[in-house]
Amino acid sequence: MISSVNMIWILFGTALVFFMQAGFAMVEAGFTRAKNAGNIIMKNLLDLSIGTPLYWFLGFGIMFGGASGVFGGIDFFINGDYSAVLPDGISLWAFVIFQTVFCATSATIVSGAMAERTKFSAYCIYSAVISLLIYPISGHWIWGGGWLSQLGFHDFAGSAAVHTVGGVAALVGAKILGPRIGKYTEDGKAKAIPGHNITIGALGVFILWFCWFGFNGGSTVSMEGAAAETAGLVFMNTNLSAAMATVTTMLFTWFRYKKPDVSMTLNGALAGLVAITAGCDLVSPAGAAIIGIAAGIAVTLAVEFIDTKLKIDDPVGAIGVHGVCGALGTIMTGLFATESGLFYGGGVRFLGVQCLGVASVIIWVGITAFITFKVVDKTIGLRVSKREEIEGLDSSEHGLSNAYADFLPSITPDSMTNTVSQVLGVATKDIPVDEAIPINMAGIQADTHAGSVLTKVDIICKQSKFEELKTAMNDIGVTGMTVTQVLGCGVQKGATEYYRGVAVDVQLLPKVRIEIVIAKVPVSDVVNTARKVLYTGHIGDGKIFIYDVRDAVKVRTGETGYDAMQGLDIV
Repeated sequence: MISSVNMIWILFGTALVFFMQAGFAMVEAGFTRAKNAGNIIMKNLLDLSIGTPLYWFLGFGIMFGGASGVFGGIDFFINGDYSAVLPDGISLWAFVIFQTVFCATSATIVSGAMAERTKFSAYCIYSAVISLLIYPISGHWIWGGGWLSQLGFHDFAGSAAVHTVGGVAALVGAKILGPRIGKYTEDGKAKAIPGHNITIGALGVFILWFCWFGFNGGSTVSMEGAAAETAGLVFMNTNLSAAMATVTTMLFTWFRYKKPDVSMTLNGALAGLVAITAGCDLVSPAGAAIIGIAAGIAVTLAVEFIDTKLKIDDPVGAIGVHGVCGALGTIMTGLFATESGLFYGGGVRFLGVQCLGVASVIIWVGITAFITFKVVDKTIGLRVSKREEIEGLDSSEHGLSNAYADFLPSITPDSMTNTVSQVLGVATKDIPVDEAIPINMAGIQADTHAGSVLTKVDIICKQSKFEELKTAMNDIGVTGMTVTQVLGCGVQKGATEYYRGVAVDVQLLPKVRIEIVIAKVPVSDVVNTARKVLYTGHIGDGKIFIYDVRDAVKVRTGETGYDAMQGLDIV
């Protein structure tokens, strides 16, 4: 008999797990470079879109059909009788869609580890294989009544069935694929390649944390009787483990790198969520806290080891978060389960079964993923060309010039204010020179470029000052300019910082370069106006370079020198 309460609960959990795709997309996009953001979004979208029909076509039958301990059954389009495996009060199609979004989650984990250098077509093929065969077969062992389930293996919501599967596949794929160009020096030293938007990455983590209540809590598949009480414990353990892992990773990286690492701490939150997923229904809050602490330390060491020792390039830490912490949490369930765990007098059998299950999943996924990636590599190819990788996958794979509508911030002179000063309640005027950075002032010489009619002025400034500078230049008669987005640093080069445990040699900050060739307006007016607009009195205001220009030629008319720089007189 269908239960309305149970149906609402499982469908609510389904919706939350579905939304995890958005979280993964944001994490992976934020932790990688802007030139590949569109490609990341496409892969996360297609994981779900490819996996859904294939899991309906055959995957669900392999996972839940038949009575064999190794392989489910061949049931095209789910026409068989699954009453024996359906939870109480749940309809078949509600259970199918719930399992479908779990399958999609497993497939999408691989995307981050193989980001920024994988052919889109090759990735689509892999996504199809994991949804059709790899995930359903190991899932049958664990959740479909297979041999691991018969031995008593416990994985409540998928630390092994979902996350270890995705993490191991990510490890194999990233290893076969090889590191990104520039990731390692000739002597094998790892170099940091920071992600382009830590804010988007953090948003993804918060989305995943929120959706994990559906991932773990929804796995009770019921809100009646004892299941309702279990759901409360699951929610508590899920949140507690994630919080403890986050704090642990923050403190651990603070100790190791002398500053708390932001991106690694975000990985720590996910590590705690992954680790508690297997035993969130069996362990006490104290056990969940310990599992979270272990995951917070393990993910840091795993990411470092994979990156610097194994020389496997994983831009988002998917292998450490999902592979390592998924296995760790599954095994630790054998220690901290309050009824059968080793630390609660349950003996070593349950712990041994948990270890056996983890090892079996690793071996199965490792072999099948290796075969899949190798076949793809030898046929259509797994990796894009060097030129395509350097230019970015957005352009080469999707014909997308830029995933962002406008790289420059849309700020007008009238709306420019010093936000920090507003918050602190202090004046927003420029800081006097003697109260800011001590410098020696030099006057701007009069225009003495006797050897040239034309002068080129290069201005390097902050992005936020560009609109105001453009308006000021127009006011003094300068209308022609060339503007370029650049990255650069001053003579200080910035202090050495760390990204995910790897030193960042030089801090390159986004700047705007404005090139102006002057023929009529006095150079001193241009320079003084630019200084007035850009000046704040702090390091980073920018620099102005002045050059003599030998000549200029207007292509349309053939005019040269001063005449080439004049526009049309419109009456």
